[in-house]
Order: sequence, then C-alpha cells, then structure tokens
Amino acid sequence: MSTTAPAPRQAEAGQATPADPEYGTTRTLRAPSLIAGVGLLVMAALSAFGIFGPLDSLVTPGDAPGTAAAVSGSEMLFRLGSASLIAVAVLDIIVAGALFEVFASVNRSVSAMAAVFRVAYAGVFLVAITHLLEVPGHLGDGEQILRAVDAFDALWKAGLILFAVHLLLIGYLAVRSGFMATIFGVLLVAAGGGYLIDGMGAVLVPAYSVNIAQYAFVGEVVLIFWLLIKGRRTIPAGRRRIQ
Repeated sequence: MSTTAPAPRQAEAGQATPADPEYGTTRTLRAPSLIAGVGLLVMAALSAFGIFGPLDSLVTPGDAPGTAAAVSGSEMLFRLGSASLIAVAVLDIIVAGALFEVFASVNRSVSAMAAVFRVAYAGVFLVAITHLLEVPGHLGDGEQILRAVDAFDALWKAGLILFAVHLLLIGYLAVRSGFMATIFGVLLVAAGGGYLIDGMGAVLVPAYSVNIAQYAFVGEVVLIFWLLIKGRRTIPAGRRRIQ
C-alpha cells in the first residue's frame, strides 16, 4: 500500500474547495452574481413600469377630478403597476441575500449589515405600497386618491435613506474587495450619497423637489453589468477577510 498522499485535484469551475482556514474558502461568485444581476435587471424594468407608467401617467398632482377620471378609466393598469412594485420589493430581499454572498469574503459583518439595510428598505417600500392598494376602493374620490399617492411617495422617499446606507456599504466593500475596480465602488458610494441627500431632503425640507439620485445612479447600472459579465467569472481566492 502506498503511503504517498495523492496530489490535490484542481477544483472544477463553479465548485467550492477548501483553502487555508485563515483565508476562508475558495469559491466562485457565479451563482450569487447571476442572481443579483438578473434580479436587479428585472427590478429596473418593473420599477420603470410601476412608477413611470401608471403613477406618472394617471396621477396629476393638484388635479383631483382629472386623476379620478384617469385612474377610473385605467383601473387595471393602476393595479398592475402596484403589483409590479410589490414584485420589486420581493426581489429587493432576494438581491440583498445574493449581494451578501458576493461580498461576504471581503467583510462578512459589513456585508450582512448592507443586506439588513436593503431588507429594511424593502419592508418600508411594501408598507408604502399598501397606500396604493387603497386607491381602487376610492375610484370616484380624486382627493382620496391623491392623498394615498402622496402617502406612498412620502414613505418611499423616507425609506430611501435605508437604501442609501445599503449602497454606501456595498460601495465600501467594492472598493476594498480587490476583485472589483475601485471606480465601481466610488460610483456606488456616489449613488448612495445621492439617495441619502434626496431621502433626508424629503424628510427635512418642505416641498423638497430636487432629485440628485437621477444623476448619480450610474453606479447601480455599472453594478448590474459587472455582476452579469465579470462577477460570475470571479473567484475571490486567497482574499483575507477584513475583520
């Protein structure tokens, strides 16, 4: 019987293998990157439909009769828009878990914190959507419809503070990762800063109308493409966890 230990076999693509305990495990980011990337891409489409479709096209601020007539004439469209936003909130939770897996090798604690903030934001967003669900019960009352939409908007914008913190933490992890270009992390931090300013502005400033996030969203777009193109081929092997 031979006493020579067999040479270790190289891991197949997509298969996690043990590494030095000091460095955790060697693993591919393929699965969590694809889940997060596809989830974010679908969320972008659903959000565009839910926000810029039924809400922007049917609701006219200050025009209760016109809003009541528009929503009454397109009730199913409004319901579909609300349903799409619920789907966005659910996907937010799934994406939070996937991004945790992507960045856990950088700093597990910070990655978990980022996931918690995104899940908390999803919870606030769901509560905000409940105001939209009241609208079909008040189709003939434009004032009530406008109040419901305003309540949704106010709560959603306040929730953006939680989302902003999530992006700031993800941006920090991206900068420290070593497997993502530093500029991508900087762009994510910029996006988080934009959402933070908008969220705090909506809470602290009466009739706040500035929308900085619409100019700082580039980091989110870059993250989607990185996850779908580069992230799924990334193996953060040999990276020491930052405690």
